[in-house]
Amino acid sequence: MKRADGRAWDGLRPVKITPGFQSFAEGSALIELGKTQVLCSVSVEERVPGFLRGGGGGWITAEYSMLPRATVTRSPRDSSLGRVAARSQEIQRLIGRSLRAAADLTALGERTLIVDCDVLQADGGTRTAAITGGYVALHQAMQTLANMGVISSIPLKSAVAATSVGITHSYRLLDLCYDEDYNAEVDFNVVMTSRGEFVEVQGTAEGKPFTRETIDALLSLAEKGIMELFQIQQAALETLRMS
Repeated sequence: MKRADGRAWDGLRPVKITPGFQSFAEGSALIELGKTQVLCSVSVEERVPGFLRGGGGGWITAEYSMLPRATVTRSPRDSSLGRVAARSQEIQRLIGRSLRAAADLTALGERTLIVDCDVLQADGGTRTAAITGGYVALHQAMQTLANMGVISSIPLKSAVAATSVGITHSYRLLDLCYDEDYNAEVDFNVVMTSRGEFVEVQGTAEGKPFTRETIDALLSLAEKGIMELFQIQQAALETLRMS
């Protein structure tokens, strides 16, 4: 199947990760996934949540938001509503869980790394882009701490990345844009580590229920895309080392 943007059914959108995009954050990365653009930045705080205090380990958490005109029509800012939208809460918890799965929190010491993910433009896949770009920003922040002598090494056990897969008009597709996601009969978000382990699988039937064979096929398709994303992450981090 040829898609609206000319991709094959098993192809990612063009992906570009620009590490060190912000000057003042300990780590940052702009990820562009087709028309979707997410700015990820990492800040370090010398404290941990109360439930971790005194344990010697650290914490990684995330915040997610979308600019008002990231989409075709304007969406109000959470601040104007006086609350964080339920969708934003769900996504930022997913980002935090995914990045913690890749890290050795005990080696961080009692400090918190806050990963801010701001969607500049949304055309589907913002949560998976935030995880993929967030890892690069997190790696840079940990490298910054190591260079300063705050930690002895980069406490990451693996890379982590994510993508979407689904079934649209009866075709299995990798990395759904908004129109494909909107019309999907089945929609999955998949998060994996570079060790080949799954961190999270979010799967929903929007129409009729799906079979076990469909799950296996979609997970294999997601794994193919995520392995490509690991290579793109690594190439982005190599540019940091060379700069």
